[in-house]
Amino acid sequence: MGFPGTWMTESESVVYRVVPKCACSTIGQIMFYSDHGTFFEGDIHDAQSGMHKWALENSQDLITRNVQSHKSYAFTCVRNPYTRILSSFFDKICGIQRNGKRYRGNLVPTLIYNYGIEVGGDDGKQEFDQIKSFRRFLLFARDTIRWRRPMDPDIHWSAMSGHVATFIANGGQYDRIFWTEAFNDGMQDVLDHIQTPHSVDLKEIPRFNESEGHGPTRAHPVEDYFDDLSMHLVYEIYKRDFELFKYDFENPGNKMPIGEIDLDEVHAKLGE
Repeated sequence: MGFPGTWMTESESVVYRVVPKCACSTIGQIMFYSDHGTFFEGDIHDAQSGMHKWALENSQDLITRNVQSHKSYAFTCVRNPYTRILSSFFDKICGIQRNGKRYRGNLVPTLIYNYGIEVGGDDGKQEFDQIKSFRRFLLFARDTIRWRRPMDPDIHWSAMSGHVATFIANGGQYDRIFWTEAFNDGMQDVLDHIQTPHSVDLKEIPRFNESEGHGPTRAHPVEDYFDDLSMHLVYEIYKRDFELFKYDFENPGNKMPIGEIDLDEVHAKLGE
């Protein structure tokens, strides 16, 4: 299986396990800058050189050797499950993607037909009942994760613990897992532990939110999207995420963690 979703600087200063919808564009650009002194022109996910990625065949042996010998500092970043699934809905389901098309071709028409959701018209900009449509999308997300129907779960809404676990299962060990909600503190701690060809001043780094502007703006506070049934579905899907990464299941309006991440617990439970 190897190390899917793993990126590493060419200098091998640091290794990062990508978790979709968790500041991965900004983190990737920081890694690229730390090696080259410039940012990648475009979406870092499209970069085919300048950084080692598991998806690039020539990088796989290097990543495997580095991770299994724990040669470099390894980290990942997580996000509140409530805001993450909401972001996935507005970006991937309602939004028009970089190529000018809907995400995954016939996915959205299937959702409209089978689950009765609305997505804001052809351009994703028209008004619609966001709360009703999001709750129907949650049913779909649960169906993909629980029963792999009508399709396999997508990386953008599958549980973070599943992404984090593959790195551990194949011999990797994390030195740091931090929260998107405390990004500067977490990323600075990573930078303090590594040596890079170019120094990084986080205060000068822009936020690379590649999903911004793809879809409609969220019209309501986070908690308005989650009634009792929606919270039950979210817990069914993301129970392990809440527990391991210390987020507040009881209050969808509280995006901040309520405890400290225990790396030993993460390795023990996700390495089973």
